[in-house]
Amino acid sequence: MTEEKTEQKVVVGLGELLWDLLPEGPRLGGAPANFAVMTGRLGDRAVVASRVGADALGHEARDTLEALPTESGFLQCDTEYATGTVTVTLKSGEPEYTIHEPAAWDRLALTPEWRDLARKADAVCFGTLAQRTDESRGTILAFLDETRQDCARVFDVNLRGPHWSGEVLRGSLARTTILKLNADELRLVLTGTGTCPYPTKAQDEEELLRGARRLLERYPVEMVCVTLGAKGSLLVTRKEHHRHRGLATRVKDTVGAGDAFTAALTHYYLEGAPLEVLNEAGNRWGAWVASQAGGMPPMKAETLAMVAEEIGARRMHARQG
Repeated sequence: MTEEKTEQKVVVGLGELLWDLLPEGPRLGGAPANFAVMTGRLGDRAVVASRVGADALGHEARDTLEALPTESGFLQCDTEYATGTVTVTLKSGEPEYTIHEPAAWDRLALTPEWRDLARKADAVCFGTLAQRTDESRGTILAFLDETRQDCARVFDVNLRGPHWSGEVLRGSLARTTILKLNADELRLVLTGTGTCPYPTKAQDEEELLRGARRLLERYPVEMVCVTLGAKGSLLVTRKEHHRHRGLATRVKDTVGAGDAFTAALTHYYLEGAPLEVLNEAGNRWGAWVASQAGGMPPMKAETLAMVAEEIGARRMHARQG
């Protein structure tokens, strides 16, 4: 990586696009879509690659994305399956999900247009949920295989039982540049892939480091990001690691906060920023989304400028250090 900014990057959120049915009403979401919207706000050429139904929610999804700094022209239309929905209930601010199936994004197809998009992508974010069917899983893996060698393939695992398996994890990790997961998911990935046994509820930093390093040894992953909620995050590469202690914020709900973290991490990774800045950016934007309602909250220009300035200050500190 270098420290120089380049031209606008093509960043793709690949997988599920759905409506979160929240207590206060439906909000457009899905981890890849939340990710793409945030990268677009940060200045990248953001693309949502998903599939919606030929129904009212599908049309509304397109209209919603068109009002955001995100391209919706790569959304596929399914004439049989409905646009995806998820019932979300909040307990102490933490979301619990009932994911309805089947959905349009269960039938992603690798079209010529998607192949071309894959070859242009500078980064692609994907997870496990959209791989719950063989059809969509085959498409996602084939899309990743079409990307350039220098494309950052960001695997944000987002484990939602029972929609994942060891096979899905191993196939994804074999194609991953950046792995992002929380501490509980780290345990499940280590055991689910047969990499190593892991303590049931370990949150100790040394245990997290050991687990991340085991994955770096086994797979062609360049960086592991372990998020720790309000306690911050840990970034680990083969050469170094960095721990961020988190930022105090008044939480509205945590829907989309992790996706904002991933988006900011990816954006600054493509700029060649050091681990200290990647951690700061992820925590800053994750905390801001957690202070808002939903995964794609409205954002004022002043907010974007203020958070960018705070991250810039950390970047200056990293350079001087």
